[in-house]
Amino acid sequence: MDAPTKPNEVTAAAAEATAETTQAKTGEQPKGEKKQTPSRRDDKLRIFCGTSNPGLAKEVCDFLGLPLGQTFLTQFSDGEIYVQILENVRGADVFVIQPTCDPVSHNLVQLLLIIDALKRASARRITVVIPYFGYARQDRKDKPRVPISSKLVADILTTAGANRALVVDLHAPQIQGFFNIPVDHLFASPVLVDHFRRQNLPNLTVVSPDAGGVERARFFAKKMDAPMAIVDKRRTEINVTEVMNVIGDVNNRTCLILDDIVDTAGTLVKTAQALLDAGALSVYACASHAVLSGPALERISKSNLKELVVTNTIPLSEAGQKEPKIKVLTIAGLIARAIQSIHEETSVSKLFN
Repeated sequence: MDAPTKPNEVTAAAAEATAETTQAKTGEQPKGEKKQTPSRRDDKLRIFCGTSNPGLAKEVCDFLGLPLGQTFLTQFSDGEIYVQILENVRGADVFVIQPTCDPVSHNLVQLLLIIDALKRASARRITVVIPYFGYARQDRKDKPRVPISSKLVADILTTAGANRALVVDLHAPQIQGFFNIPVDHLFASPVLVDHFRRQNLPNLTVVSPDAGGVERARFFAKKMDAPMAIVDKRRTEINVTEVMNVIGDVNNRTCLILDDIVDTAGTLVKTAQALLDAGALSVYACASHAVLSGPALERISKSNLKELVVTNTIPLSEAGQKEPKIKVLTIAGLIARAIQSIHEETSVSKLFN
């Protein structure tokens, strides 16, 4: 058998470098995002990660005062992934932080192999922490002969050996029901709300870019004590939308578009322009997951958006980090508190009270 090539060991040093890059882009820290050190070291709580977002994993570990678990990840020359857990995890409560972002299939398979390795190493419980759940947009059979991909991914994770899942802002909340294991669903809204409260934007109106995001926008608007508007759109094909009209009064208002995912940014840019055409004074936007694929960065740069605020569920590319209109907030503290609650068997919902 050929020896593995392209070594890519996930070490604390590598993760720390990524975390420092994120913090440099972040600037200010959301309220409550301070490091905390447990009163005593719990050797049964262990945190590991893959290569998709080691910086976030390192931030979570720093918040909890725990070291990041050592994992050796590499590839054979044909691209097969090789995984080895470098620590004893027998009887441990293990959390694996791995968003399934680009490259989606690679990161998903890597996560599955890490789960299998931990299961075979006799970990007591394995919780997959998926800040961004890939394939979530394929959650129903909306055309003939298409898969329900999010259900398939949920089944695969369970089959691999995951005992529990911790996710952030699913594209559709009902995806929780696709899992046959307990799912804790976190929301990035506390971090985003805190940021925009400090901004104190005048005459604010929260805008949902489509009908599917109305519930999310209504919750956000209530927290911000602001009115809400909706932009009616029609999707003509995958990643292509046509904005129709604005429902609600945005004339002489500061608008804040709220979405869960910014992918190619086509919808975002068209929505911003529709709001400005309807009389809005300025338009800001925020989203949990900065996928930013294809022409997204170019569109955002050329758009009339004042600012796009995202979280670090997905690490920004080098070009994304240089885009002045994009600001990143960390959700490491939110995830860390949820991990601690799950480990200690206390309520996770208290994080949103």
